[in-house]
Amino acid sequence: MAASVEVSARPVGDGWSAEVWVHDPRGRSRHRVTVSQPELLRYGRGRSVEELVRVSFEFLLQREPPSSILANFGLSTIERYFPEFAESI
Repeated sequence: MAASVEVSARPVGDGWSAEVWVHDPRGRSRHRVTVSQPELLRYGRGRSVEELVRVSFEFLLQREPPSSILANFGLSTIERYFPEFAESI
C-alpha cells in the first residue's frame, strides 16, 4: 500500500499554514508546512495551496520515508535538500 497524504491549509498572515497527515503501512506522521505567497507563485503553477503541498509530499515520499520528513518547515526548504524540486513538480 502506498502512502496517502491529507492536507488542510488555512491563511496565516500573508501566507498559509498547512497541516499534513501521511498514512503509510508503518504508521502515521503529522507535519506542518508554511507556504508564502511567493512560494505559491513559484511552485504552484495554478494549483491551490492544498494541492501544491500534496504534490510536494508525493515528491518527498518518492525520495525518503515519512519518518525522515521534517515535522515543521517552509515549502522552499525542500529545494535546499532536493535541488530538482522546482522542476520536478
